[in-house]
Amino acid sequence: MGVDVKTVIGEVEQAVSTGSLPGWGLVDELVHVVHDRYRSHDEGVVATYIPVLADADPGAFGVCVAETSGGIHEAGDTGVDFSVQSISKAFVYALVCEALGHEAVRERVGVNNTGLGFSSVMALELNEGHPMNPMVNAGALATTAMMPGSSFAEQWENVRTGLSRFAGRQLALDGEVYRSESATNMRNKAIARLLQSYGRIDLDPLGVVDVYTRQCSLLVTARDLAVMGATLADGGVNPLTGDRVVSGQVCRDTLAVLASTGMYERSGEWLFEIGLPAKSGVSGGIVAVAPGKGAIGTFSPRLDPAGNSVRGQRATGYLSRALGLNVFASAARVPERDVPPAELTKDDR
Repeated sequence: MGVDVKTVIGEVEQAVSTGSLPGWGLVDELVHVVHDRYRSHDEGVVATYIPVLADADPGAFGVCVAETSGGIHEAGDTGVDFSVQSISKAFVYALVCEALGHEAVRERVGVNNTGLGFSSVMALELNEGHPMNPMVNAGALATTAMMPGSSFAEQWENVRTGLSRFAGRQLALDGEVYRSESATNMRNKAIARLLQSYGRIDLDPLGVVDVYTRQCSLLVTARDLAVMGATLADGGVNPLTGDRVVSGQVCRDTLAVLASTGMYERSGEWLFEIGLPAKSGVSGGIVAVAPGKGAIGTFSPRLDPAGNSVRGQRATGYLSRALGLNVFASAARVPERDVPPAELTKDDR
């Protein structure tokens, strides 16, 4: 008979692994170095499937590192507003987990990678209507539908307020992006109706899509993304405001899902090369989280074919290596004393 891992896990109090970033001056220097290094890269194209996103400045580029201690390091266009898009999925998922609990959300949404595109209908059909994870559109819609609220207006306000607490400031809706997406989101409406047919959405699917479209249209900056990520890195406490937004357990759940699914079908490659839980959005943002240390927020609208910012990926990869953020990286232990074990005294042992 196999071991019931869930029972074993429940019997022990979870310890946490934290670390520290290098000194302030080095982090600040590296953020400027990485911005200078990649700002002239012109690979990738600006998203056009949402019409208003086609107007984004392809040259915009901002890099920000937020420490769990509250320190902020930034270079470039870190104050430029852009719509949060799919990055909102991570933080709405955290808010819903906080409200409803680990098991309820996992049963309804799932945590496994689809290996397919973020708006895939095939992934939903192949799994009998069960969304595979909250970072693809089907899972995100199912997650948004679970947001507490007695009406869609109340759900939306809970989303906006919750994401604002993560950012440490009041976030506003970009009405132009919202209207542009509302006029072109037929695929999401189809996915929501399909979810309803499988019993995965209990509410009016079109109302759910409207709340989801609003959440994707919230305006953020690269600095906001770094602070939001640092909140997840610090066990749910915003490093600027001191506000506890979600629990440490919810942060663990959210980062685990981001590690395996946050960069869509490129998630495995991202984790192999960069080693950080991360989430991207088609407006050009990326947030990457180093548990216990802080987070990186980047903005650059030029995207690769999977919908991930090209400059943002390069900058995050550079900083992950230079700052020692890869969660899988380790080095051989250096003995405190060069004494063979057999020669240790009884007291030493």
